[in-house]
Amino acid sequence: MSNDITLAGVVWVASDIHLGPDTPETARAFHQFLDQARTQANALILCGDIFDAWIGDDFALRDPPGWLACSLDKLKQVSAGIPLWIGRGNRDFLMGERLMALTGASLLPEPACLHTDAGKILLTHGDEYCTADAGYQRFRRIVRRPCVQRLFLALSLKLRRGIADWARRRSMASNRYKAAHIMDVDPAAIEQAFARHGARTLVHGHTHRPAVHSLAVNGAACTRIVLPDWDYEHQPARGGWLVIDAGGPRLAQASKSS
Repeated sequence: MSNDITLAGVVWVASDIHLGPDTPETARAFHQFLDQARTQANALILCGDIFDAWIGDDFALRDPPGWLACSLDKLKQVSAGIPLWIGRGNRDFLMGERLMALTGASLLPEPACLHTDAGKILLTHGDEYCTADAGYQRFRRIVRRPCVQRLFLALSLKLRRGIADWARRRSMASNRYKAAHIMDVDPAAIEQAFARHGARTLVHGHTHRPAVHSLAVNGAACTRIVLPDWDYEHQPARGGWLVIDAGGPRLAQASKSS
């Protein structure tokens, strides 16, 4: 699969929505965003952690719970009108082609090289750049192995759900004691990504630290844009996305759900 995607016109990019059974307000805001995307964008990209956990595409295909069925229906509505790309995050890396067929979306390559009206943009979820977190990177390498994924997906849905809940609790407990810089991207990894792909703009999510950073790589001016995460269950509510058009990339703030 090629990592190059050519997208003309207005492109919207969002990440880290973390949908689940306990996020009704976040889902409502996200669904409003999807309705906007259908009419205001020429393409939509969701680059990881759309769901707070994903235990296999069969979870969505068999008998999805109401919260999931509603979100899947919204994604289908988007893909019926504009191209929709969905990428894997650290929480939903088990999303696959069966889910893409169900929603009418395309699976986003890792990383993706977008050729847009604003120029070439390197897009990824971002967790691979958090190289200072050695424990997480070791875990990431293990769970991304096809043989490990096949073994996990062969388990019952009930057992998979239990393992996912245990892993999430363990991760949250571990993160409480990690220094902030460990869970952020490593500058050296970012510079290597710019140099490897020849891009001048890098967009990622994952860290929940939305910002626009300017830096120099091998004497060239570069920009790193961090996508916002979404949370409408707590105050102050937050959410947003990136707009890419001929005027360049810019962050947009999601409105309050109603």
